[in-house]
Amino acid sequence: MKHTNNSMIGESAELHNVLNATNIIAATPATVLILGESGTGKELIAKTIHQQSPRKNKPLISINCGAISETLVESELFGHKKGAFTGADTARQGKIKSAHQGTLFLDEIGELPLSIQARLLRFLESGECQTVGEETSERVDVRVIAATNRDLLECVKQGTFREDLYFRLNVIPLNLPPLRERQKDISLLLNHYAGVFANEYDLKPVSFAASTLKVLNQYRWPGNVREIKNFTERMAILNHGKVIQPDNIPTEYKSVTESKPDTTFTLPDSGLNLEHMEISFINQALNKTAGNRSRAARLLGLTRDTLLYRIKKYSLS
Repeated sequence: MKHTNNSMIGESAELHNVLNATNIIAATPATVLILGESGTGKELIAKTIHQQSPRKNKPLISINCGAISETLVESELFGHKKGAFTGADTARQGKIKSAHQGTLFLDEIGELPLSIQARLLRFLESGECQTVGEETSERVDVRVIAATNRDLLECVKQGTFREDLYFRLNVIPLNLPPLRERQKDISLLLNHYAGVFANEYDLKPVSFAASTLKVLNQYRWPGNVREIKNFTERMAILNHGKVIQPDNIPTEYKSVTESKPDTTFTLPDSGLNLEHMEISFINQALNKTAGNRSRAARLLGLTRDTLLYRIKKYSLS
């Protein structure tokens, strides 16, 4: 099935699973933490959750926590009264109150300063928002969705993110797969955006030769969907009406730099317990992928069904 929720294009099982979870999550008021690399569509998923929720007719207010200076982020979130600090010539309503009865999307939550993390935690726990400069707080009804491309647990270990805030945000985690793990969606995205940009610029659409698609399927797309969109826009403008051949694409898209893993292994003289080793590798793969069995199977070079069989065989969770 081809999904097009808010431009989330694809028919891969990985995307299908995310969108199914999104439909379930949307019906609840629970806090959501969207995890994924830059360009995977975290903001689109946040919009989808809001638009499918009972709050869809109320505001969706977004704030990029990494794009605001530390001195301004408190006022941006909580608002301030006139004269609360130097330069506060007028009162300002913060993003939290603006999202009353709606949804607040906190993008790049990992960039939020520690000093503000404590205030955000208090709001999440109490539902009360205190404007900067005011002595009293006001109860606000807001559903919070946060997103980050950072490893928040690692940030907790490094002391840059509060552990209690992490657990308060991580009520329902939603992991967006990178495009390299949605390989069957690459050609769908290329053709979709080719049509989008042909319409936008009033040009004849480009198409992609099979040999070109083979090359582009081998590319790792570190910028994910955002990168493939920008790439297709460039192709649509520079090659309108043409069938894109491998020679038409930039050199960096033809390079497959990923090295092959070293598969050599020397059996120790003392021997080994193959079953214990297999259990250990399965557990490591599951830990590395946060329990995602499809991704774990790929790490181990197995099919998903084979991995599920071995998980059941060894009574692994």
